[in-house]
Amino acid sequence: MPNYLDDAHRAEIVKLSTTLTSRTEWPTWLLLVGFYLAWAFIIFYGQVLGEVFSLVLLVPLVVLWMSIQHELIHGHPTRWPAINKALGFLPFAVWYPYDIYRDTHLAHHNDEVLTVPGQDPESRYVSGAFWLRSPRYIRTLLWVNKTLGGRLLMGAPLAVIALAGSEIRGLFHTGRIAWRMWAAHLLSVGVVLALVEEYSAISAIQYLFLVSLPALSIAMIRSFYEHRPSTYPEHRTVINESSGLLSWLFLNLNLHLVHHDLPGLPWFYLPRVYRARREQWIARNNGYVIHGYFQLLQKHLVSPVDCPRHPAEH
Repeated sequence: MPNYLDDAHRAEIVKLSTTLTSRTEWPTWLLLVGFYLAWAFIIFYGQVLGEVFSLVLLVPLVVLWMSIQHELIHGHPTRWPAINKALGFLPFAVWYPYDIYRDTHLAHHNDEVLTVPGQDPESRYVSGAFWLRSPRYIRTLLWVNKTLGGRLLMGAPLAVIALAGSEIRGLFHTGRIAWRMWAAHLLSVGVVLALVEEYSAISAIQYLFLVSLPALSIAMIRSFYEHRPSTYPEHRTVINESSGLLSWLFLNLNLHLVHHDLPGLPWFYLPRVYRARREQWIARNNGYVIHGYFQLLQKHLVSPVDCPRHPAEH
C-alpha cells in the first residue's frame, strides 16, 4: 500500500499516473529493448569487441538487468505479472531465479518487520540467538561484511552460498513447483552460458566469475546501507542522494524511502517526486540521508556501518 505525505501529495501522484508517459511506460519499454539489443550485440559481436571490452561492457549491463527485474516485479511496464515475468525471466545475472527474487522481495516490502532477521527476507542483520551460537570466525565475517570493502569482496559469494544452502535444504521439503522452478532456471542459465561460450569473446566461466559475480557485488553497494533498525518503520529506509552512474544503474532506487512508500511508482519518476518535497521526505525518515555513494566509501570502506546483530535481539 502506498504511503502519501499528505492529501495534496496523493493528488500529485494520481495526476502523474494519468500522464502519457506513465500510461504507456515507454521509458521502461525503451530500457528493456535497449538492454536486449546491447546484450545481444556484445555477445554476437564479441569477437570484434574483444575480451576486455566485452567484460567492461557486460558488468554494468548485468547490474542494470537486476534493476530492470526489480521494476518488472513491481508491475512495470505492464499490469500483468505473467507478461512481466516473461520479459524478465532470462537469467542474465545467473544466480537468482526470477520467482525467488520476486517472492522474497515483495515480502521485504512489509515495512513493519523491515530489517528483522527471520521476518525480512532481505535483512542484513542476524538474530541474537544466531550471534551467540556463532563461532568467532563467523562473527568476524559478519563484521567484515558490514564494511563496504568487505561487502564488495565477500558479499556476493556469501549471498550465493547462502542461497544455495537454503534452497538445497528446502527442496527436500517442498513439492514439484520448486523443483520445476529450479529446473527451468538452470536450463535457462545453460542457454545463456551456451550463447556466451559459442559466440562471445569470453568463456562461460569468465561470464560467471568476471561478469555475473562482480555485477552482483556492485548491486550490493545499493543494499549495503539502504535500511537500518529503528522503532519507527518510516525511519528504517534510506535516502541516498546519489546522481551519478550508480544511481542510473540502480534505476534511482537509491531514493529508497520514496520507493518503499510508493512501490508502484516507476523508476523514471522517483527523482522528480523526491525533489518536489525533499524536506518532507528527509523529515519522514528522521534525516536518514546519505549524500552519494562516495560518502559511504569514505566513511565505511574499512569501518563497519553498524553492528551485524539486530538491536532488538540484544
